[in-house]
Amino acid sequence: MDCKKSNFYSTEEKELIFENEFLLHIHSIYNFAYRITFNEDDAKDLVQETYLKAFRFIDSFQKGTNAKAWLFRILKNSFINEFRKKSKEPAKVDYQEVETFYNSEEIDQPITSDLRVEAIKEKIGDEVSVALNSLDIDFRTVIILCDLEGFTYEEMAKILDIPIGTVRSRLHRARNLLRDKLKIYADSLGYK
Repeated sequence: MDCKKSNFYSTEEKELIFENEFLLHIHSIYNFAYRITFNEDDAKDLVQETYLKAFRFIDSFQKGTNAKAWLFRILKNSFINEFRKKSKEPAKVDYQEVETFYNSEEIDQPITSDLRVEAIKEKIGDEVSVALNSLDIDFRTVIILCDLEGFTYEEMAKILDIPIGTVRSRLHRARNLLRDKLKIYADSLGYK
């Protein structure tokens, strides 16, 4: 969030900005959150946190600027902060769930160690989503922001807090990786 200039909006102005400029983007914000978390509940929590922070820091929002880009930056920063926090926490185990599992009939069923498999299990037929979701988070993010959400390179640079040159090179590499992952699928459909 750029805090170069702060505004002091009245409560009524804040509510209007929130409703007319921020809430318009809730579906895009949720879609982005889901694509980076692979979890419906985590995505909802991330969206809620994003909008809470947006309202809390609404005085630093400049009317007339790109509200969608501002919200995406808040979301991205919240995701990174939460990821850092979780990576420093020790793993938690609910012993009641473990006991229930070991006392159930499911004990003999195989358990996958790759959580991404579970997250995309329902999308098995959607090769493009599977390929996109298999990309590293940095590459997946630039493709989502540029090709799905339509942000400019300048907006992406602000959202991701990286230079425009890095945005361009990362997007180029991401598209090449995605192309390589989809080559067999495209060949099977007759595309050369």
